[in-house]
Amino acid sequence: MKVSPLIEQQHDIPKASARGREIVDARVIICSPGRNFVTVKITTHDGIYGIGDATLNGRELAVAAYLNDHLLPNLIGRDAGRIEDIWQFAYRGAYWRRGSVKMSAIAAIDVALWDIKAKMANMPLYDLLGGASRDKVLVYGHANGNTIEETVEEVGRYIDMGYSAIRAQTGVPGLKASYGVSKDKLFYEPADAELPSETVWNTHDYLTHIPKLFEKLRQDYGDGVRLLHDGHHRMTPREAAQLGKSLEPYNLFWLEDVTPAEDQDAFRLIRQHTTTPLAVGEIFSSIWDCKDLIENQLIDYIRATIVHAGGITHVRRIADLAALYQIRTGFHGATDLSPVTMGAALHFDLWVPNFGIQEYMRHTPETDAVFPHAYTFDQGYLHPGDTPGHGVDIDEALAEKFPYKPMQLPVTRLTDGTMWNW
Repeated sequence: MKVSPLIEQQHDIPKASARGREIVDARVIICSPGRNFVTVKITTHDGIYGIGDATLNGRELAVAAYLNDHLLPNLIGRDAGRIEDIWQFAYRGAYWRRGSVKMSAIAAIDVALWDIKAKMANMPLYDLLGGASRDKVLVYGHANGNTIEETVEEVGRYIDMGYSAIRAQTGVPGLKASYGVSKDKLFYEPADAELPSETVWNTHDYLTHIPKLFEKLRQDYGDGVRLLHDGHHRMTPREAAQLGKSLEPYNLFWLEDVTPAEDQDAFRLIRQHTTTPLAVGEIFSSIWDCKDLIENQLIDYIRATIVHAGGITHVRRIADLAALYQIRTGFHGATDLSPVTMGAALHFDLWVPNFGIQEYMRHTPETDAVFPHAYTFDQGYLHPGDTPGHGVDIDEALAEKFPYKPMQLPVTRLTDGTMWNW
């Protein structure tokens, strides 16, 4: 049989040898340029390396230990190109499955391997995934203030910076601290002490106060800006339904994390009582955490993040399932994810067909210096760049100047002292 010249030409394309793709080094880098980050660096025999983010806010060393003691030793000598096989080995091989520590560790390895594979192919990661589905990635910023007036002013500042989608959080009268309200309006970091600080919460006061914020925002800025809000798991399903209904006149882009989602069916009650779009998933670690939410169309946006949900390999399965039910992605993107995760997420966002929006909380100049990256912001959108791989690197010499600092997230109690959801 005659072989076409094109096929013969394809066979002439040089490929990395099995020996060249062999993993010869895999290690963890821990640093704290403004906050703690855990990074995995994997290197092949040919000297090509990839990096992945393994940061789990407030539990960083647990993930580092899992990597160092259990996963990384198993990588040496394996073929870096066999991403799926390595993922399955790490997930199934331990017998114990899921969980934020394990899935964050797997995610770091997975992203590093995708970085290597795209570099070996000499193409940006989004091309390796299947090519761009859009020209740029819509992102939202975080506006917050101690009062409604301060938050309204901050929303205006974000509009002036070019954002067309903005999450708005405000303090609640009578409470000393509220989730999402920070001293620094650009670089919010909630982990604030070596041992957890305690805050007080009052759901009743919150439910009566928040609609006033969005009423004022619509009065001042009209309907053109996309407005978002995060409930941060603090409401019961009935309370969440009440808030969603009270916010309907203000046409939110979404209402996020209104109730703890361990009980996925709780969202059925919320859905029955409000048409406000619902988003959830930043603390999910696997597809099983959101399977019922997706299949029953109880949410509108899935926020599972690459670093905590098993990497690109696993999050792609979540996105594919969501696409079947007209649910879009809206990945978590706070500062507790390193620029490595942001870079990988942006490549994923540019490719994934059912993209919705990407959270973008800016990192400090120190973090950006340690993690030089190719992604850029322009008028409310990000682009991952066209550098081979995911486009983010680590300056190890600079990272050494920022040693790990023990820091934990706050905890919350109700006004009567009952332990509650932070």
